[in-house]
Amino acid sequence: MRLLLTSDTHVPARAKRLPDALLAEIDRADVVIHAGDWIDEPTLDLFESRSRRLIAVYGNNDGPPLRRRLAEVERAELAGVRFGVVHETGAATGRERRCAECFPDLDVLVFGHSHIPWDTEAPGGLRLLNPGSPTDRRRQPFCTFLTLTVADAALHEVTLHRLPPRR
Repeated sequence: MRLLLTSDTHVPARAKRLPDALLAEIDRADVVIHAGDWIDEPTLDLFESRSRRLIAVYGNNDGPPLRRRLAEVERAELAGVRFGVVHETGAATGRERRCAECFPDLDVLVFGHSHIPWDTEAPGGLRLLNPGSPTDRRRQPFCTFLTLTVADAALHEVTLHRLPPRR
C-alpha cells in the first residue's frame, strides 16, 4: 500500500497552486494523509476528488468551513499499522515523550505545523513523521512531502521528496 503524507499546503496564502509533483503523487497513492493547514476548501475538494482514500485533519490556520468538514485528530489502521494524524504536537523539545503519552494506541503519528520534516521514534516505538510543506519551506532548504509503503504491519521505503524552487 503506497501512502503520500503532506501538510501545510496553505493554498492560496503561500502558493497559488499545488506543485505538479505532489499532484502526481496523489494520483499514485492508495492513501493520502494530510496533516492540516489547508487554508481553503477548494484545496480540500481537489484532494478529495483525486485521492483513492483521504485521511485528513484541520490545522490552526483553517477556519470554520474546514473545521466543519475535518476532525482535529484522525486514526486509521492501514496494512496492520495504526496511524494517527494531528496538526500540532507542541515544541520539538520533549515531543517524542509527549506524543507517546498522548497516543499510546498508535504505531505512527503524522503531524504538521512546523513545516520542518521530522522522522523520529519515541520510547516504546511510536514513529513520528512530519512531511514538511510542499508550498512553504520557511527556513528549510526545500519544500517537501513524504511517501512510504506499508505492508505486513511495517513501514517501508520512507522517502522525503524535495521539490524544486518555485519560479
